[in-house]
Formats: sequence, structure tokens, C-alpha cells
Amino acid sequence: MAIRPLVILPDSQLRLKSQPVETITDEIRTLAEDMLETMYDAPGVGLAAIQIGVPKRVVTIDVADEEEKPEPLVLINPEIIASSEETKLYQEGCLSIPEYYAEVERPAEVTFRYMDLDGKIIEREADGLLAVCVQHELDHLNGVLFIDHLSRLKRELVIRKFTKIAKREGNL
Repeated sequence: MAIRPLVILPDSQLRLKSQPVETITDEIRTLAEDMLETMYDAPGVGLAAIQIGVPKRVVTIDVADEEEKPEPLVLINPEIIASSEETKLYQEGCLSIPEYYAEVERPAEVTFRYMDLDGKIIEREADGLLAVCVQHELDHLNGVLFIDHLSRLKRELVIRKFTKIAKREGNL
């Protein structure tokens, strides 16, 4: 297991559409372990493979509180199959957009389907933080960032800020 470097805005990799996982291999299992370790170290509650530079449809999530026992989820080829009409505002952040938070409106409940590391297809319903996290991470798999749900002006300000930081640090 290894902690991998995070891809940070404005890196264009974050806009890539991730490819489906054809078969679950040792490489995919190692990727999932590394993603969990990276996510916990950050610390975060969700991570898409593209956020560590791997354009595969793999997501890790753990929304357990710090006082609770960890409940890691590894989602392979996840998809949302139903969403509630009711929406909810939630304060979101992103490991690829460090220390920036904004309220995003999303469906309050979702039903999603994914494959686990044993190749089993699982269907699950979620609300609250898990629903938000699933939607946020699945957006990443399609090259969408949570700032894309904000007004154009707010989004452009965030992109400009992170571009300036990247230039100053020599990452552009």
C-alpha cells in the first residue's frame, strides 16, 4: 500500500472521463488499497481514481465519523440508477481543490449500483453525506468537479485562484 500524490486543480487530468474496469485484477485491488490509504491520509471521505492520476472508474468512500469504526467502500464501475426529486444543499469540498468549500444542491437520495472487489454487483440506497459523496465522486469519473455546480463567476474565480497558485509553485 502507498499514499499517492493527489492531482490538484487546474490539472487537466481532472477533466478526463474515466474508463470502465473490465476485470478485477491484483492491479485494481492495489489501486483500491492505495486510494483508501491516500483518502484517509488526506483526510477525506471520498476519492476517485482520477484524483491520483488513474483514469479508471474506481471510487473509495468512507463517511464514518472519526469516533466510529471505519466503513470503507470500494466502488468499481459505479452508476446512479435513481435520484430523488427532493434536493438538499450540502457544504462540499474536494481533495483536488484543497481548502475550498461551497454549498452545492444535489438530489437528497440516490440509488446506486457498483461492483465490489469480489466482482459482486451491489445495489444500494443512500441519503445524507453518503448520497452527496457518491454523487460527488461519480461526477469525478465523468470529468465533472463540484465547482461546476456553482455559478460561472464563482467557478471562474476558483479556477483563477488555483491556476495562480500552480504557476507560483511552478506546477504549470
